[in-house]
Amino acid sequence: MKNKPLAFQEIEWWTVTFVFLITVLVNILSTGNIHQPYNYGPAAGNFAKVIIPIILFVVFYLMHRVLIPRYRQDSRKGPFIGYSLLIFLVSYVLVTLVAAGTGIIQPPFTPFYFTIMALYLSYLVWVLMIKQVFLPPKMNDYLTYNLLRLCSIFFFVILLLFQFDFLVSQDISVALALFLPASILVILYNYFLIYRKRLRGKKRAALWFNILLILIFPGFLLFAGLMDQEAVLVFLGLGTGLVIQLVALPLSDLAFEKYFGMKDKIENLSHQVDRGSADLRFLKSQINPHFLFNALNTLYGAALMENAEKTSDGIQKLGDMMRFMLHENQLDKIPLRREIEYLRNYLDLQMLRFKKEDNLEISIKLNEEHCEGTIAPMLLIPFVENAFKHGISTKNKSWIRINLRCLAGSVHLDVVNSLHPPKALKDPTDESGIGLDNVRKRLQVLYSDRHDLTIVSNDTEHFVHFSVQID
Repeated sequence: MKNKPLAFQEIEWWTVTFVFLITVLVNILSTGNIHQPYNYGPAAGNFAKVIIPIILFVVFYLMHRVLIPRYRQDSRKGPFIGYSLLIFLVSYVLVTLVAAGTGIIQPPFTPFYFTIMALYLSYLVWVLMIKQVFLPPKMNDYLTYNLLRLCSIFFFVILLLFQFDFLVSQDISVALALFLPASILVILYNYFLIYRKRLRGKKRAALWFNILLILIFPGFLLFAGLMDQEAVLVFLGLGTGLVIQLVALPLSDLAFEKYFGMKDKIENLSHQVDRGSADLRFLKSQINPHFLFNALNTLYGAALMENAEKTSDGIQKLGDMMRFMLHENQLDKIPLRREIEYLRNYLDLQMLRFKKEDNLEISIKLNEEHCEGTIAPMLLIPFVENAFKHGISTKNKSWIRINLRCLAGSVHLDVVNSLHPPKALKDPTDESGIGLDNVRKRLQVLYSDRHDLTIVSNDTEHFVHFSVQID
């Protein structure tokens, strides 16, 4: 209601279709006379009550479902005006012939036809006016516009019905005038007080509100009918109760389920699109992997020839990490041991880098026992990367403690690191949090109810506990 305009073209179409359908059906079943200044008999009057609404409905269809949407697409005024005039002219001739032939009017004029067209044109002009005034950015959201548009539809439809009592029974007009807002109230009542409570497991409360709904209107009519001994009120109360329970509530529940089902599908598709976009950006950002692997192989061979075992070992581990990033990182699930192997290679490279730091204490415990199953790639490494990124200072005492263990069906990671005043970084996007935010989003999508992530920080220390149920 607030975030976007409603599909008013569909709402207008189905509202008018419903009103015309009810009008035509009731007029077909009706056998009484109607008011005719020039009475040609009941049969002719009933014929007019059926044919004229059908002609007007065809005009509405051609304008509202064909010409106006086509004009919005191509903005061609000439064909739009020409076809509109042709439709009005042909429909005027047909309505005049039927009305004059059945004695409703005296030819050659048909005043009520121009009143109908004036009402329709007035509605279109009114819609243009509220679009100019109540749509964003002039308003903060779409709520006011949507409410005004809904009220306008109801007002113009009821006004149209009451203007033409010679075509539409006044009983129908009154019934529709009460039915439309009553239907909206029942649907809103069902959504907020019955459907949502049932969805949250509060079935007893939903049942009581359903009973209260029966007592509000159908129960009142039944009580009034029994007290006054009016059979019409009794039958009306019973009919209203049956319509609410057997038609309004089930249909609105079905509509709610369809809506929320489609909403969930859209959210899932959005997550997949976001993930696909991230993978595409990653692939586009890659340097030619063959060149990098060839360069690493050359450096690895040179290090072996120079007897630089630690250097060659580091190059080999870096190559393994790059292969992991290029191939296995693109998979939905990988063996848990491959994820731990990547983590171990990363830690070994960091130890080569920081092993001579006197102020740094690093404790690593990787227990791979029971580490079986599959896991989404790159879930463990961001917490360890964050520890090395923000837990090391070349001037102050620093520490990093990493403990990974596996239990039956789950993996647990604890990371504790010291904290230091933030360094002056050249790239503002290199601040902390980006990697962890991505991990949180992935966990919410892939392991929404199967993970636990606790992050606690103070002035000197940062603690992370992460556990996830593996497949």
